[in-house]
Amino acid sequence: MEQAIKIDLNDWVLSGGGANGESYEHRTDPTVMLKLYHPGAIQQPLDEMHLARKVYDMGIPTPEPGDYVVTADGRYGIRFRRIIGKKSYSRATGDEPDKVAQFASEFAGMCRQLHATHVDTTQFENVKDRYYRLLEQNPFFTNADKDKLTRFIADVPDEDTAIHGDLQYSNAIFAGNDRYFIDLGDFCWGNHLFDLGMVYLCCCLSREEFIEETFHMPKSLAIRFWQFFAGEYFGHGIPLSEIEEMIRPFAGLKTLIVERDTRRPMPELREALSTII
Repeated sequence: MEQAIKIDLNDWVLSGGGANGESYEHRTDPTVMLKLYHPGAIQQPLDEMHLARKVYDMGIPTPEPGDYVVTADGRYGIRFRRIIGKKSYSRATGDEPDKVAQFASEFAGMCRQLHATHVDTTQFENVKDRYYRLLEQNPFFTNADKDKLTRFIADVPDEDTAIHGDLQYSNAIFAGNDRYFIDLGDFCWGNHLFDLGMVYLCCCLSREEFIEETFHMPKSLAIRFWQFFAGEYFGHGIPLSEIEEMIRPFAGLKTLIVERDTRRPMPELREALSTII
């Protein structure tokens, strides 16, 4: 195992938090940031660092990963190059709702470029294998439902192109004319529809209070973001209703991730799987 570098957390200032841990900014060096995992996570940050390096070396626009580190209290994490003056597309949209079309268009362009990037499939996981594993581990779906979902996943055409794995509009940032994807710990390869399901879930299927807390905007604005995004990504000649009918089952599959993290069934999200189970 790669040796973790010991750091003093007193040198860092807490700047945010999430499901896996916390983010910090350095007190005196604005060019670095720290992603620190919750206590007990040792292999996860190491695996993410190795994955981040491979993704960065591919040329995917993402902040340059640095060292594998550990604090005095035993928490492990990763240092990254910090993007000065960055803002996520969700925060930008919430701050300037009149620019929702612009921000959604830029994010769609980033996603199209990502999903056109061919990868060495021996170096990353197939998104289907990830969902098969999530299905096997899920205690809330019946065996009959799991069989139907397995067949649906298997029938999706394969693509040897990049998938972010957690494609939220808060996981894409910009600073000036530069744009980056962040939080690529679930990066893999496969059909782009698996990725787009998360965009639809975050904008349209999530609860109002979750969208306001997580993405800093009312749900009505998030839905507008999706509408502009879908038109830009798929082309304005395809009716939105057809796009959403195609995307909804892939958004529903994200239930497996949410139920894994919350450890409870999510019937409000399972409705998107109504055409499968």
